[in-house]
Amino acid sequence: MDIATLMDAAFSRGASDLHLSVGRRPVLRLAGGFTEIGDAPLTAVDTEAMAKAIAPARNWEELQRGGTTDFGYAFADKCRFRVSILTQKGMRGIVMRQIPQKLLTFEKIGLPDSVHQLLHGHRGLVLVTGPTGSGKTTTLATMIDWINQNRDVHIVTIEDPIEYYHTHKKAQVTQREVGNDVPTFVEAMRRVLRQDPDVIMLGEMRDLETTTAAITAAETGHLVFGTLHTTGAARTVDRIIDQYPKEQQEQIRSQLAMSLVAVISQILLPDASGGRVAAFEIMLSNPAIENHIRKVETFKIPSVIQTSRRQGMVTMDDFLLDLWRGGRLSKEVTLEHAFDRKALALRMGGAPE
Repeated sequence: MDIATLMDAAFSRGASDLHLSVGRRPVLRLAGGFTEIGDAPLTAVDTEAMAKAIAPARNWEELQRGGTTDFGYAFADKCRFRVSILTQKGMRGIVMRQIPQKLLTFEKIGLPDSVHQLLHGHRGLVLVTGPTGSGKTTTLATMIDWINQNRDVHIVTIEDPIEYYHTHKKAQVTQREVGNDVPTFVEAMRRVLRQDPDVIMLGEMRDLETTTAAITAAETGHLVFGTLHTTGAARTVDRIIDQYPKEQQEQIRSQLAMSLVAVISQILLPDASGGRVAAFEIMLSNPAIENHIRKVETFKIPSVIQTSRRQGMVTMDDFLLDLWRGGRLSKEVTLEHAFDRKALALRMGGAPE
């Protein structure tokens, strides 16, 4: 099987990922589990040829130098893949994450209505967080698409690689790909304020300089969206603060308290009826949360979220409980992903587990 046939299989079967590794048949990730396809295990010659067939020249050189490269790949007019080619035991391996062409609606994703209000904002930092493969990119793309359709603003996205393509609608959209259009995230953020942006979408806040630039842009009258590989609002705030030297942390706490308007944490779970379902924690900034960030009391943030559901906030455990009550999650999956397993087990009518 060649790489095009395998990509077509991933597309037609709705796989989230395609894994190509020496010594095993090609693997599709379907609804969270692995399914092997093809007739024979892949050889080193197979994966090397497949990698060469799809890697742009720049990325092939990067792979030769550093053993790994990442890029976006458009498969005909069907879909796009986020591709990571790696080297293991001196041989090539390939992991391809499928990016659907069709943007999802808020209803399809399951985002709470309170998230809509964030998209009308004119300044502040909105963070979408969660582990790898939790759907952060899809959530961000849906939010950007809503702004694109409904507001006459200039949206600048900075991504590595570009995953969802946005065409101009009511908004003007500029998409910059790190490595192709601009050398680094830091350089892109240095330049972006000269490009008359209203909304900035930063694919990943992966270093101190990029994080500082994002916070500064949010403070100076821009709506900034970014992602972090964290779970939960309190951990997200701590992760940002911990990037900074001790002597700068008090100042950055003050800046973050003023600029952070929301943290949306999400995970993807197996739906009881098949497929996947997203669970969310939503934190919307208010005076209490600002105060806790300033006073090094982030451990109190979950309590504020829990008592502020009328304001549109929701804890992960409350969201999991709602999904379980609605028949979307099994009891085992619900408890496995709970922040406070014992407390949630009691609320579900069972003994603490």
